[in-house]
Amino acid sequence: MVSAAPIPRRTSLNWHLRHHAGVPDSLRHLLVDLSRAARDIRHEIHASEGGLSGGTNIFGEQQLQLDVMSDQIVEHYLRENGSVASFCSEEHDDVVDVRPSAEYSVVFDPLDGSSLVDANFAIGSIFGIYRGSVIIGRTPRELIAAAYVLYGPRTLLVYSTGNGVHAFVLNEVGEFVLLREHLGVADKGKNFSPGNLSAIHDRPGYKAALDTWLSSHTLRYSGCMVADIHHILVKGQGIFTNVGGAKYPDGKLRLVFECGPFAYLIEQAGGASSDGAQSILDVRIVRTDQRSPIIVGSAVDVEQAAKQIGR
Repeated sequence: MVSAAPIPRRTSLNWHLRHHAGVPDSLRHLLVDLSRAARDIRHEIHASEGGLSGGTNIFGEQQLQLDVMSDQIVEHYLRENGSVASFCSEEHDDVVDVRPSAEYSVVFDPLDGSSLVDANFAIGSIFGIYRGSVIIGRTPRELIAAAYVLYGPRTLLVYSTGNGVHAFVLNEVGEFVLLREHLGVADKGKNFSPGNLSAIHDRPGYKAALDTWLSSHTLRYSGCMVADIHHILVKGQGIFTNVGGAKYPDGKLRLVFECGPFAYLIEQAGGASSDGAQSILDVRIVRTDQRSPIIVGSAVDVEQAAKQIGR
């Protein structure tokens, strides 16, 4: 009779996915491959001199060399994996078909906050996984997994497959090992991270929310969505916002690559998300370049801010 696998001294991401999350092997292998992509991206961040690539992405934004290299790294692992039907990236014009009969579709922002590289601030990668080959027409509530990687003083990976939110750290031999299990978000926050602040001139409700936070909360904002939302998860409270104004009526952030995966993770941790009218998880994806307002974090704060700001 074969005995149960012993609990290792340091719990790896692979072990955690298999024995804690209990996900199918195909999903486990996919998430491990994404962690390998993140390890390679970290290397490129440390080795590259950066600079512009000479191109623009689908949003008309100038691409850095690191953006392009990070996207290529993730694409390599997705094509090699064997379980990926399609993928959608901030650096591609549309959904890319890989193996239409395969099990999963992946959405990702290969390098969030890349404009902060020259300032040596923390940046990150964001991933979401859907079952099947279709992305357009889905809602983020249909995500079966989401993860992000934060490249800071330490390289951290945080994931959920619907059974809590768990954090891992990249060790000296290039393996992600367990740092903390079951990150949670309290109902009431003490910190606020307000993006797109120019919108306060067009949205009196946003100005009112900001005034409320200035009298009761502590400002924590880096300009990198991954870093700012990680702060909420690791501190267990807080609120992050990026809402629309005259220049960006629907906010600056993308539903597919940014808002959807983070709404999934925050709600898995016990927090809440809103576009001012409904949970981000219930917003229908109609195109890959779709933007969405986002209010996310501690549930009481999100509810109050959504009432003040609206859609």
